Amino acid sequence: MTTPVFGITGWKNSGKTTLTEAIVANLVGRGWRVSTVKHAHHAFDIDKQGADSWRHRVAGATEVAIVSGHRWALMHELRGEDEPSLAAILARFDPCDIVIVEGYKRESHPKIECRRAGGNSVEPLAPHDPAIVAIAADHATETHGLPLFGLDDAAAIADFIENSAGLRK
Repeated sequence: MTTPVFGITGWKNSGKTTLTEAIVANLVGRGWRVSTVKHAHHAFDIDKQGADSWRHRVAGATEVAIVSGHRWALMHELRGEDEPSLAAILARFDPCDIVIVEGYKRESHPKIECRRAGGNSVEPLAPHDPAIVAIAADHATETHGLPLFGLDDAAAIADFIENSAGLRK
């Protein structure tokens, strides 16, 4: 069985990260094993300058794993390679019940669009993206027939995701 993938999408400052965090906590609280993917549109660094792993990476290592008794992380420097596809990233994941993807507006997995009054853009994504299956907003908004949730109603959104993804205990 393929692991279900469900997305949280929207423009910058639309509430995606806050909603993703709440949904993950809600689903984990229900007993699901959840993994996440966060797409960043900018250069980011999870490593600290001067740390041993940073020094390995700066020396030219393509992949650097940091491992302890509490967690491990694998960093991969692209060094001119193309950004990997979402499918390539998902293929690296250990088994889980569901993957929640934040961002990746242009991918075809089912997604909830976040809309926040005062966000960076008010242009709705749903009319141009058939993979958007619901809207989460903090204001009245046109949904074109899609279900509408409050941006802070993580429990109802988690119910929707469970049902949409076919998660059954």
